[in-house]
Amino acid sequence: MIIPIEIPDASLSITKERPDEFVRSLRIAAAVKWYELGRISQSKAAELIGCSRAELFNHFRDYGVSFIQMSPEDLENELIDLSR
Repeated sequence: MIIPIEIPDASLSITKERPDEFVRSLRIAAAVKWYELGRISQSKAAELIGCSRAELFNHFRDYGVSFIQMSPEDLENELIDLSR
């Protein structure tokens, strides 16, 4: 699906990116943030970006986002389940 959006020309000059690079940067930023917020999974984030899971982890690192998105309670429950 193609969804057209309007971006001011000044935005491209600020980032010093070509239009195709700018679009990719937007996709990466959106995917990483939506993952951080718990709105999408890692597999959906990678799909949105068009990259492998290994590349996705590099994007998480670049944005300072942990690839593990679990609350302490969820982690505790997972550990309990594993010990059974």
